[in-house]
Amino acid sequence: MSAQQLQAILQMAAQNPPPAQPTPAQLRAWFDASNSQMPLAQGLPIQTLRIPNGAGGTMAAELLSTPQADPRRLIMYYHAGGFVFGSLASHRALCSYLAQFSGAQVLNVDYRLAPEHPAPAAHDDALAAYQWALANGYAASAIALMGDSAGGNLALSTAVRARNQGLPLPAAIVALSPALDLASEGESHHTVDDPFITRELMGFFNAMYVPDGDVRSPTVTPFYSADLQGLPPVQLQVGGWERLRDDSVVMAARLKAAGVEAECTVWDGMVHCWQLFAPVLDEALASLEQAGRFIAARQRIAAA
Repeated sequence: MSAQQLQAILQMAAQNPPPAQPTPAQLRAWFDASNSQMPLAQGLPIQTLRIPNGAGGTMAAELLSTPQADPRRLIMYYHAGGFVFGSLASHRALCSYLAQFSGAQVLNVDYRLAPEHPAPAAHDDALAAYQWALANGYAASAIALMGDSAGGNLALSTAVRARNQGLPLPAAIVALSPALDLASEGESHHTVDDPFITRELMGFFNAMYVPDGDVRSPTVTPFYSADLQGLPPVQLQVGGWERLRDDSVVMAARLKAAGVEAECTVWDGMVHCWQLFAPVLDEALASLEQAGRFIAARQRIAAA
């Protein structure tokens, strides 16, 4: 582990804490400012798009690719932020390195955020983005769904909803530090001294996205009661030093019990969504390279 790199990152984060008693707008500005300064992978064209959202309107998206990317292969990326913050800007660098490692195009999706758009708005938009890809000529066998934290939830949930609606299923799913156990029932939610995700922050996210709702409902998480049978291969990656660690460990076990190909890597000493620190953290790049390999090995291009 690159202990010195991570320590420097944590020291910088401690000097730039989130605002006290913030509004959602203040949190969004803080998060974007904290994460939009990472240098991008070199030589990546970025195309700005408007694609349909889940409410009959449109949402912004960015298509990132390298000169060597296969335009028939697509990774649909859903960003982190507890369904409250996060943006194209906050995850642009992460998506650029993912494109570099995977050899695929990456679609960074700017889904609607709470509290202005509570559940299931983000989940509806995530599915709408997948439907857009299918309608625009991408073969399901060449699409992967991926996201971090809340976005990891969206990646898994979208596959479940697609299966339930009879849509063709994607080739693979990758979830990084996914936020699945919204009721915080897992052991790690109570035993890990997470430097980023506090119990209070988890409660804030739930209050914004699921006000007066059921945080165990399959409409907001596939963790508790969703039927997982028939899903495509899933890779989960989670840090050993994060509150949500057991979300991934338990989900991997449930996927395997349902007959789904699933693997879970617990990265020793890593914090929540450490991939956001690419390229200044070696493990961030290694994680995205691992995800890229997993996806590339499972995407299939339809014969002409």
